[in-house]
Amino acid sequence: MSQIGAPRGRTCSRSPRSRTLRSVATLTSAVLAVTVLAGCSSDEADEARAAAQDNAPAARDKVADGGTLRWAVDALPTTLNTFQADADGTTSRIAGAVLPSLYTIDERGRPRLNPDYLETAQVVETEPKQVVLYKLNQQAVWSDGREIGAPDFVAQWRALSGRDTAYWTARNSGYERIEKIERGKNDLEVRVTFSKPYADWQSLFTPLYPKQVMGSPNSFNDGARTTLKASAGPFLLKAIDRKNGDVTLTRNPRWWGQPAKLDSMVLKAVARADRADALAAGTLDLAEIDGSTAERISLALRDARAGRSGAQAAVAHGPGASITPAKALKSWALAHGSDEGKAEEVQAAREKNQKAIAAYATAQDTLAKYVVRKSLEPAYTQLSLNGESGPLADERVRRAVARAINRRELAESVLKPLGLPADPPGSHLALAGQAAYADSSDALGNQDTAEARALLADAGWVPGGAARKPADAGTKAGSEAEKKAAEKKAAEQKAGEKEKAGEGAKKEGAEKRDAAATDAEKQAADTATDAKKQAADTASDEGLYIVGDDKPGERRAAPAPVIGAGGPENGTNILAPAPAAARQSAALLARAEALDTGTGAGAHAAQTIARTDKGVAGAYAPRGTAAPVTAPEANKGLGKDGKALSLRFVLPSGPGSESLRAVGDRIVRMLDAVGIRTEVSKVSDDSFFKDHVASGDYDLALYSWPASAFPATDARPIFAKPEPASDGSLLVEQNYSRVGTDRIDQLFDQAAGTLDEEEARELVRQADARIWAAAGSIPLYQRPQLVAARADLVNAGAWGLAGPRYQDIGFKKRETSKGAERTP
Repeated sequence: MSQIGAPRGRTCSRSPRSRTLRSVATLTSAVLAVTVLAGCSSDEADEARAAAQDNAPAARDKVADGGTLRWAVDALPTTLNTFQADADGTTSRIAGAVLPSLYTIDERGRPRLNPDYLETAQVVETEPKQVVLYKLNQQAVWSDGREIGAPDFVAQWRALSGRDTAYWTARNSGYERIEKIERGKNDLEVRVTFSKPYADWQSLFTPLYPKQVMGSPNSFNDGARTTLKASAGPFLLKAIDRKNGDVTLTRNPRWWGQPAKLDSMVLKAVARADRADALAAGTLDLAEIDGSTAERISLALRDARAGRSGAQAAVAHGPGASITPAKALKSWALAHGSDEGKAEEVQAAREKNQKAIAAYATAQDTLAKYVVRKSLEPAYTQLSLNGESGPLADERVRRAVARAINRRELAESVLKPLGLPADPPGSHLALAGQAAYADSSDALGNQDTAEARALLADAGWVPGGAARKPADAGTKAGSEAEKKAAEKKAAEQKAGEKEKAGEGAKKEGAEKRDAAATDAEKQAADTATDAKKQAADTASDEGLYIVGDDKPGERRAAPAPVIGAGGPENGTNILAPAPAAARQSAALLARAEALDTGTGAGAHAAQTIARTDKGVAGAYAPRGTAAPVTAPEANKGLGKDGKALSLRFVLPSGPGSESLRAVGDRIVRMLDAVGIRTEVSKVSDDSFFKDHVASGDYDLALYSWPASAFPATDARPIFAKPEPASDGSLLVEQNYSRVGTDRIDQLFDQAAGTLDEEEARELVRQADARIWAAAGSIPLYQRPQLVAARADLVNAGAWGLAGPRYQDIGFKKRETSKGAERTP
């Protein structure tokens, strides 16, 4: 679930896996970056909301044999081992073509047994322990002729189990639950016994590496970075040319399945900003592209269908479009005039313009040979709210940010112009069309400006708050003023006594001292009065308790309210008025219970609270909350205890992130409407994720997560509750919002530990509802998937939730009077 940046801004990867919706995406590429009663949507409704594949499907007998596919990738792989931390999207693409995938992902995002490698795979025992029996395809062999079998399973388990720290692994999920692996009745059977139940067992051993790679730390850590000692897919890794930026894969002669249609695939490293030029030059056959490149291809196709040549297109809307007959005549006259200097200058400009027109014409003619295939990528772009410190440590402020944002408007701004479904995702853990999908967004609520302002007011952020001093400072000032006034009064009395007994020569001095003391007393009294007025404007400490600290029914004295103070137990103690906090807690509990069960007391309580709160600030803004301020007041900006409410919004500045920045601009305006100011920081693509998101140096950020067919395993580190490390820092795994709860962790663990598929899905939905309520991550839209493909390329393009079937990709046969012949 990099840019996962819709704008190809930043996408983060869940885990290093082949393209089974568990793939690693480079952090600097496009993919880095899921009602009170939240029930399951019907399959029909989910399918309607999911975008269909757009990959020019064709039967194999319609595909020509031979040819080379030139396929753009973001960069050459730094490693060929998908289980290492620096594995990227190219690593996963190579692995998908040359290594075994025991399970693949279909168009609904479901794992499907791959008959090229498995005859069957099933849970054969559950008591006393879970046992999975794999029966391998008897023809499945490595490229060196050795059969795929138990030794390969054992080597991969030992390398990824986490027991041997000499292996530099990126993750161990699932493998650490394996107790032993044994040979079955024959060499084609592998028995895997788990120490405790594991629901996502189908995620394991994909991709499967040979024992030559996994068998020792040296071969795992270093050997597999640049080469593979053996492979077992429809293609083989032939060469990596780092000078020219190419990876060449060729047809595997030992492949036992349906043979690859292509002779070879060349993965070419082409930056996204350079892909329009590469396509225009005809050096690519398949490439993911951005919206502007897609529009240029569409324009070229419209010109071609209208019978307009590239040269005519250049005059109609290219470099020659601005040249009117009058300008052309004037230019010719100047170029041939008597002023030699001016003539030379104009002639040079005319030559330059002619070259630009010719280049544009050639490019348009070439681009007309491509088509744009589009779907929704298996990834969503989210707004991440860093809850570690600052204003966003208060969940009320996070919810206010979420309620200020119109997610549908943002989704439509990105997807509607492309003709793609624009429903904002209702889940952090699944996408529309997947079995685990359910819209749980009502656990937080839709856009509501009044509710957002009420939440901010309840958290103490009010208009004019930036000019007010903290309450304790005012009280202290008042006490000091009263003390000084008393001291002045005593001095005055002493001076008066001396005056009565004194001498005439001292009377004048005493009168002066008396006058000074009187002035001081008056000034001190005024100061004390101001301090009392300031204190009267501040919430009293009486009746306050620390949410989550006290036992039911108990109250305790508390200092002035502090938001985000590091507490000894949970790191964040939030103070709130007892009756209001109790009501807020009841509302959240009722909603969570309703979302967990879908019916029953929780649902009834949630509906009751919604009815009784009608007309007040909202379910999350307790009765007694200050009324929402009017728009003019909100536009002045909010503050609290002398500090303005301002959030640092970090965005990537690279040429491929324009769409992401446009979304960011819309969000800034939405937050500004409720009084939340933002400080936008545009940073380089290289530093965006590593130096800001991962390190926690941000308040708001846009990046994406890929979806997964195994959310209980893959999503857990993304939403796991951060734990304190021994050095005082937080261990956040992949939870870069730093917002989590024990209950969310428990639900993930329960989902991963049950073998009942429907129960596992329901637990995942419950976890998602609580993730929504925590408001650390706000899914905005599913990323658009735009792919430029040669018009005659089939079984390739925008695959949506599914992964490619590499052996079926090829060029369509061309029909002639003598029959079909291959295109390439």
